[in-house]
Amino acid sequence: MAGPNAMEKKLAEYKCDTNLAITLKLVRFPEDIEDDSTSFHPEYSHQTFGDDEVAFGYKGLNIQLYYTAGNLSTLFRVRYSSKVTELFDCVEPDDVESKIREIIPPGFTANTDDFISLLEKEAKFEPFGPLLHSYTVPNEEAGVLTYQIHKADITCPGFQEYHGRLQTFLMWFIETASFIDTDDDRWDFFLVFEKYNKDGETLYATVGYMTVYNYYVYPDKTRPRVSQMLILPPFQGEGHGAQLLEAVHRFYCGLPKVQDITAEDPSDNYVNLRDYVLVKLCQGLPSFAVEKLHLGFSADMIKEAQDKLKINKKHARRVYEILRLRATDMSDEEKAREYRLEVKKRLFGPYRKNQRELAKMRKCLRPEELVSHMGQMDTRTQHEELEKSYQLLVDDYRRVIERLAAHA
Repeated sequence: MAGPNAMEKKLAEYKCDTNLAITLKLVRFPEDIEDDSTSFHPEYSHQTFGDDEVAFGYKGLNIQLYYTAGNLSTLFRVRYSSKVTELFDCVEPDDVESKIREIIPPGFTANTDDFISLLEKEAKFEPFGPLLHSYTVPNEEAGVLTYQIHKADITCPGFQEYHGRLQTFLMWFIETASFIDTDDDRWDFFLVFEKYNKDGETLYATVGYMTVYNYYVYPDKTRPRVSQMLILPPFQGEGHGAQLLEAVHRFYCGLPKVQDITAEDPSDNYVNLRDYVLVKLCQGLPSFAVEKLHLGFSADMIKEAQDKLKINKKHARRVYEILRLRATDMSDEEKAREYRLEVKKRLFGPYRKNQRELAKMRKCLRPEELVSHMGQMDTRTQHEELEKSYQLLVDDYRRVIERLAAHA
């Protein structure tokens, strides 16, 4: 009889990394189904398979989630070379199929022939909602590819079912993703599609999307807040995120009832993307002209960014700092010092707040409690953190400036 260590070693062979086991695919042609080069994998699977992102009980586990490129009709299959119960009667494998069924909506197929028949109906699929923006991207094979951005809502026929399939991708590519209640009519949906040709017909492939919730602002305004944004992996790195965010901003800029546009718990990547788009939009405004940047951040900048582009004060300040950095000769010590002090003055705000809190504590805390809090607010540490924050911020700003130059 095998000892405990031998048994553990045997069972360990039946553990699979779910980020590798899950295979995703956007299918345009029947031959794509067996073409491994069209496959991609999740970045995350912890929301379905737990923090360790492991499925137990299988060797060679392959969870296939294939979607038709446009309508996202779904093929779902689970494949494996062997199962733990074939060797160990007392051990049960994870029910991976049930876990996946919890996030994908009904209506999928497990049969390849049925999936191919759904693929043949893709010619009938058309983007949901009105066209907001169209643009092209150079492509080595096709020459130039055309993309469209549409605005949809829950009243579009078939959209709610389509969105149920689309949002399953969130679980694999946004770390803290959650599904939204599409019955709430305050949601706006912005979708990106690629136009492509198949047998002489024009078809559409899903590229990505953004969800925006319209919050009420007293007395008669709204504040659109970006909730989720995803460009699907086969299309990442091609500039679609910037095109989408700019199109969304321009859409809301045309609505007089919109106060400003914000984002819910934005990631670092989203903040960098937003910086790029907002700088691109603001650089032509008179208040952000080069000759005015060295005069400092002004009330005119705040007002013009708010009135014309629905950009709030906080974001307008970042735009100003990026444009001023671009206009500053940082090899000139005096000009570089002026810029550094201008940015650090803003960054020092939270530290000044800590100092005020410390002053209050001195009046009401016992000596041993005060020592503890003073350790957390050590002045030297604060200055080190301030310098680090400044350097990281400038690095981010320089990346935005480089991107602007590349797309000038």
